Formats: sequence, C-alpha cells, structure tokens
Amino acid sequence: MADGSGPFRVLHVSQPNEGGVAVYVGQAAADQRLRGWDVAVACPAGGDLPGRCAAAGVPWLAWEAGRAPGPRTPVEALALRRLVRAFAPDVVHLHSSKAGLVGRFPHRIPTIFQPHGWSWLAATGRQASLSLRWERRAAARTGALVCVGVGELREGMRAGVRGPYRLVRNGVDRRRFRPADDAARQAARIRLGLPAGGPLAVCIGRLTRQKGQDVLVAAWQDVMARCPSARLAVVGDGEDLPRLHARAQAGVVFVPAVPDPRDWLAASNLVVLPSRWEGLPLTALEALATGRCLVGTDVPGLREVVRPGVGALVPPDDPAALADAIASRLLCPAMADEEGRAAAVAAVDYDIAGTMSLLAAVTREVAGAVPGGAARPGGTGAGCLGEPGCPGEPEGLCGPDAPGEAGAVPGAAGDGAAAPPNSSR
Repeated sequence: MADGSGPFRVLHVSQPNEGGVAVYVGQAAADQRLRGWDVAVACPAGGDLPGRCAAAGVPWLAWEAGRAPGPRTPVEALALRRLVRAFAPDVVHLHSSKAGLVGRFPHRIPTIFQPHGWSWLAATGRQASLSLRWERRAAARTGALVCVGVGELREGMRAGVRGPYRLVRNGVDRRRFRPADDAARQAARIRLGLPAGGPLAVCIGRLTRQKGQDVLVAAWQDVMARCPSARLAVVGDGEDLPRLHARAQAGVVFVPAVPDPRDWLAASNLVVLPSRWEGLPLTALEALATGRCLVGTDVPGLREVVRPGVGALVPPDDPAALADAIASRLLCPAMADEEGRAAAVAAVDYDIAGTMSLLAAVTREVAGAVPGGAARPGGTGAGCLGEPGCPGEPEGLCGPDAPGEAGAVPGAAGDGAAAPPNSSR
C-alpha cells in the first residue's frame, strides 16, 4: 500500500484485449510485478491480454465492455467500480477511451488515464464533439494524463484538454527485436513459406479505419505498375477485413493476426503504416529495431518516429503519394537498406527499459497526489505541458530534459520532435 503497510497495488484497466494497447498493458503489468508491486489487469475475455497476464503471473479480472459507448456503458461502469472496490488499488491506470470513459467516476483513488490515441479522433459528427467535451471535463478527475508521444500530447493541448500531462514515450524491447540482415530476411521468408526473392512490403496492425489499410490497398495497383514483382502482406484482423478483401489488388495477401510479428518484419524490405491518426505505434518502433525502413503518413505519432533518413512520410488518404514512396524503395533496395540501417540506430532512443522505469515513477508520483488534483513533478523525469504553475508558454514543455531519458523532450518546439528516447499496433 502507498502508506507503507504492504505492497504497492495497481489496477490496469483496458477494453482492448489484443493489439498494441494489449501489448503495452501486458508489458507494464509484468514490469511492475517484477518491481514487487501487487498488480492486476481488468479487461474483457478473449484476445491475448489475459494470456499475457497469466504468463507474467499477473491476476486477470474479467471486465466485459464493448469498444464503443452504448446502452450498456452504465453497466460497464458499475462492474468496473465493483472490481476497483474489491481489489482496493493505490492507483487505477485506465488505458484507451472506453476505460477512460467509465473509469473516471468520482472516487478517492488516484487515477492515471492513458489514451493511446484520443477518443474524438476515432469518432465523427456529434460523437466526436461529445467525446472531446468529455475529455475536457474528465481531465479534472485524473491524476496524470500519460501520453505515448509528443504528437498525442500536443493534440490534447490544442483541443483544449487541460490537465496534468506526463510524457512517457512508447518503447521497444530491443532484446527481442534486433536488426535483421539479408541472411535473417531469407531465413524468415523460409519460415513463413515465402519466396526467397522479390520485393516485399509489410503492413501490420488491426484492420480498421484508423490504420488506413484501405488507402494502402488502393495504392497497390500503382505500385504494381512500376514494380510488377512487388508483393504486399497485410497482417492483422479487424472489422475492415471483408471490405479490404473486396478491394484487393493483385500481389496483395492477407494474413491473420500473429502473436509475434518478428518474422514478418524481418522478411520485409520495408514496413508501411498508412494510418489516419496514431499515438505512437509499437509496430513503427519494432520496425525500427528490426532495421527496416518505414513509409508512413504525416500524422502526429508517426511524424516523431519517421525522421529523415529512416523512411518517408506522405499525406494521409493519398494513395498516389503512398504508392510513389513505396515503389521508389522497392525498386531501389539499396536505398531501403540504407534507411533500415539508420532505423536500427534510431531505435536505441526508444528502449523499453526507460519507458517502463518512467511509467513506474509517474505511477508512484500519482499515488502521492491529492485525489482530484494535478500530480506534481517529483523528480521522475516526466515532462509536463501547460499545467497550472508550470512555467513557460502554454505549449512549452517543462520538467527534466536530460537527453536519452524516456521523459525528455529534446527539440520539442514543433510536432516533428527530434531525437526522442509501447497504441497501438
């Protein structure tokens, strides 16, 4: 307990039970358990998050919740309230929009909210407006708003969500994701049953509007016109799969979601992330660590990862620009390989160990905050942005800025934040 009478207790809550958010929650819970904390994870049955919890020795609490708000939302909130009361945590850590909606009910337990991509970006029309209004109000009930990247943090500020921001950039386990040379590429293709030769682009992620695979599939005809031997592997599951199948071009193969993406990353010549919005995607960091160049969209979250020399950024929803960036690299493997080598070097700044250490420090900080008030910096290395009492301009970052720390924000004057030290895959 926070008063020293027992182990520190944290309850992580997540409606996504698969994909990047689930990977992140599993990593955080496992790390905190190794710190000697009492940790539990509440999420729906299914997916791979319950299995990740079991593998780490972390208790899993069944919390049934749908992705979108609806008539059952009050029931979901009541069920979560009961779980919180039974587990009696020192801190409740809410991940993604549904947990952030139902979990920030009035109580005296310090609460962290980590959006992994803001809720209003996924909504349209009146729902988007309601989501934004809720986030603005609920920030006052939050001990820390943890953002996984500079872009996500600035989006919140620009939208008028004022609260105790903490920057804890996503990270990648560089012991598992290592640079893959040509021999490793060939070995991965053999394991996957792929031809040894020929250019291969890979897109890994949930098949949803957010991830933009529809734009990539639409672009592939132009890629094939310039590079007829090119192939595209779209790896993942999701609600857009039937529509994507219906629009599939020659050279496109759909692969069900895999628990471990390393072989697909290693087999590729480049990795594509055609997202419409992002927090800071794990797939991008895993691609960097594998030594693969990235072609992504010029949106916050990708902008701070795909820096000059490691790939290309194109406007979202622009199939022609996307096709050109992909084809140029598939036709010139030397350029893709050179960018891949630079990507592997850039991955050093995103090591998961720093991410988890900073998250643990922020969690401890929030546990000592006054419920309903803003957690104050306590030597954790967490950056804050525009908080009351935080010196500087409204969009000026403050807090320790030591280069290489997960919470440092070198060069954060613009959206394309330079040299940073895990949303969604």
